[in-house]
Amino acid sequence: MGPKAKKSGRKKRKITKAERLKQLQEEEERRQREEEEARVKYEKEEMERLEIQRIEKEKWHQLEAKDLERRNEELEELYLLEGCFPEAEKLKRDTRLLSQWKHYIQCDGSPDPSISPEINTFISLWKEETNETLEEVIAKSKLVLNLIDKLKLILLETPPYDLEDKNIIQYQGSILELQELLHLKFNIATEILLRQASTLADLDSGNMEKVIQDENVTLYVWANLKKNPRYKSVRFSETQIGFEIPRILATSDIALRLLHTHYDHVTPLCPVPTSLQEHTATVTHFVKDEVKNEEAAISKELQEEGKQRENESSSVQEEETKFEEQGDSEVQMSFVQEEPEATKFELEMKLLSETVLSDNEVDLCQFTTLGGVYHLDILELPPQCKPMKGWMIVEILKEGLQKYIYPPETTEDVETENAFPPIEVTLEVQENVIFFEDPVVARWDAEGKHWQTDGISNVSYKSEERLITFSLETFGPVTLIQDSHINMPFQSWELRPLDVNKVLLTVTTVFTEIQIQIKENLCMLASIKLNNKKHSSILEGKWMTPISFICALKEAGLNIFPSGHSHFYVVINYKDPLVEMKAYRQLALLSSAFAFGWSKWNTVCNSKKVIVKV
Repeated sequence: MGPKAKKSGRKKRKITKAERLKQLQEEEERRQREEEEARVKYEKEEMERLEIQRIEKEKWHQLEAKDLERRNEELEELYLLEGCFPEAEKLKRDTRLLSQWKHYIQCDGSPDPSISPEINTFISLWKEETNETLEEVIAKSKLVLNLIDKLKLILLETPPYDLEDKNIIQYQGSILELQELLHLKFNIATEILLRQASTLADLDSGNMEKVIQDENVTLYVWANLKKNPRYKSVRFSETQIGFEIPRILATSDIALRLLHTHYDHVTPLCPVPTSLQEHTATVTHFVKDEVKNEEAAISKELQEEGKQRENESSSVQEEETKFEEQGDSEVQMSFVQEEPEATKFELEMKLLSETVLSDNEVDLCQFTTLGGVYHLDILELPPQCKPMKGWMIVEILKEGLQKYIYPPETTEDVETENAFPPIEVTLEVQENVIFFEDPVVARWDAEGKHWQTDGISNVSYKSEERLITFSLETFGPVTLIQDSHINMPFQSWELRPLDVNKVLLTVTTVFTEIQIQIKENLCMLASIKLNNKKHSSILEGKWMTPISFICALKEAGLNIFPSGHSHFYVVINYKDPLVEMKAYRQLALLSSAFAFGWSKWNTVCNSKKVIVKV
């Protein structure tokens, strides 16, 4: 065997205690050096951060001071601009006086309804006119309706401080007298027509039928001359409009009249001004006091500015972060009312709760009559005129045209219990009125002086043919009603400028989208969409004053205008009326330059704040 190989390598030398202490000392020095460098770096960064924060704070304070100076200047300009509102009221007053002067110089023979002697003379002279035919009454009714509309506009457009109580009583009295006289004239003319029923009888049926259509009135008259018990279905001029009468009426000397007035002269007049006028009066009353209070608030705010800077800064930063997340810029306008509205709101709630409606009575604060009134009458056939030796002899009853009572008050002579069944009626809904849901039929209660929904059964509505059929226990005035707040609350709204003093207002609801053009003191319906389809209306393209425009839209079924009681029927975030009016005024001042829209944040803020999107 060969010799064994020697082991290579050296043994590791052990670290001495002195060397280990030296190593630990070096590590400790390095750690302290790193900590010192980190401390110096942190202090330097902190100083730089504090310096940047100081510079930003100085810039913010400079911006606040500059903004305060600018706001003072803008408030002075705002006071100057708000000075135009009293000027506008003065201009409206001058316009009303000018309209009276224009009417005076026209000399067209029509009376000025605001002047009591003139309208009383007109009414007295018309009462003296006798033997007017239906055609003559309908022609005269255009002037009468025009006078009534003028009086209603005076009551709506004139501010309360320019309208005395005696004038209100006078105008409403003239309206009621004209309405009653017009309906009386229709009754007299109907009686004259029915006296000649035998000479106007149809050759086929032997009964008389008369149809007169006008822009304001549609009249259907049928006289039962033959008294054929088999003739129970009455239809006018080959239409589906008419009645299904029972046997007892088919064998009686009666006449049926359907007088469809496209206006409503049955519903009582509102005893108080509308909410629009109330808001205008409230704001006008407080304009001068508001300016003084704003000036005092500004001087007080200047004194407290130093104390509030930090709070305002944090508040602005929070709002900016919130609006950046939403992606839209929103402006919050906060107004504080001098007098608390809580007391007024509680009083309104108490008054509403104390208002007790009878069973089936229509609440006119919640519902609106649409399409006019259908006057359904069963009339006793007057004595017919008889020719004799070239003369026409007719017996004229002293009591005039009499209604046939159906069902009669006493039914002792009638054997069967169902001898007086409800009468089936088929009516045509006015084509210029929009119903977003099936209309509800209501009848007039002459004793209670209100509309109610009882005594009506078997209601069916054909929307395409615009025909409504129902059974009626007793005849009288009938109308169709719709919820006044069916288009409330809005889904969205937008106010977009088109030109100087010209904007486009778009309101989107559950059922429709309405676009309204506004320029200076006029409004026009631009377009309507129903179920995302364009709908034509006779109101499109017609410029009207605001009050006339609002009334026209309401009569067409397009009610998007809240009343003073709407917040009781619609679930909304109630706003202080004075705050709303202030916001409207500021929007009006900027509407030619900025577009405004609805904001979801407006529903979560309190009643003293209004938030819109700009």
